Amino acid sequence: MAIVKVIAVLIAISSLVACDASSQPAPGMHRIGYINSGPAGPNAPNVAAFRAGLADLGYVEGRNLVIDFRWGDQKIDQLPKLVDELLALKPAIIFSTGGAVTARAVKAATTTVPVIFVTGDPVVEKIVPNLARPGGNLTGFAVLAGDLEAKRLEILQQMLPRTKRVAVIWNPTQPSVEGIFRNTEEAASRLGMTLLSWKARNPAELEQALVEVASAKTDALFIVADPVLGFERARIVEFANKYRLPGIYFWREFAEIGGLASYGTSLTAVYRRSASYIDQVLKGARPGDLPIQQPTTFEFIINLKTAKALGIAIPPAIRQRADEVIE
Repeated sequence: MAIVKVIAVLIAISSLVACDASSQPAPGMHRIGYINSGPAGPNAPNVAAFRAGLADLGYVEGRNLVIDFRWGDQKIDQLPKLVDELLALKPAIIFSTGGAVTARAVKAATTTVPVIFVTGDPVVEKIVPNLARPGGNLTGFAVLAGDLEAKRLEILQQMLPRTKRVAVIWNPTQPSVEGIFRNTEEAASRLGMTLLSWKARNPAELEQALVEVASAKTDALFIVADPVLGFERARIVEFANKYRLPGIYFWREFAEIGGLASYGTSLTAVYRRSASYIDQVLKGARPGDLPIQQPTTFEFIINLKTAKALGIAIPPAIRQRADEVIE
């Protein structure tokens, strides 16, 4: 009987060792934990760009790379649990995407695992103390620039000179967005526009805001750049076109699915570039010594098909400035 017990204990120990080993990549493999506060579907283009950037540097899933994905589906309270799940897998790096809420959850959970993030303005969001030397175990990419909203309003007015009353939807929970909204108000005042403001912290509040916008007398729709609202782009574009509200948006994906126009940071370019920091950290660089990279690629997209459906004639000079015209 004693021998049977010993054998049972040995089998149990072997099983535990096997389970622990199975959670670790084979020699020569690198494990990355990828977490995003939103759903997987709307983020597919960014994931594809990230994988392409890694492949350019020689990292291919199944050959020398493992990526563990966790999606928050906009359930912010679940982020700490998802971060803990990734940390339990002992990743070499965590890639934090989906804005400040994700970066903060990861920062709160670890001070040792290297973290590369994509967020709005990491200094304003108090994720890192400065852009040049973020320090600690974090670095990454900022995707918001303070003058982008003003530029988008200017383009909107150039496309639609008679625009005076603009419905603006923004998410006040993002620290960087509040300052951007103030810049938007200042730009509207200079351009002779009146902003009618609605706040949307989540999909439910967005739905209510759209109901109210539908009954308001406005000339155009303007969404302040924010991940939560970006994830809901299909709903927003569907609404805008149904109520014949022209809009200029912050990600090209809005224009690709039927939004009138977009101007802003190329997210796919940022995600592709992020692979370079993954590579540097895997080769021994300390994240805190790598400066935060700011937006370098901006895109102006016009959906001419939508313009025609809305009865809008885009001035030739504006069309010539576009990086891409969707026919």
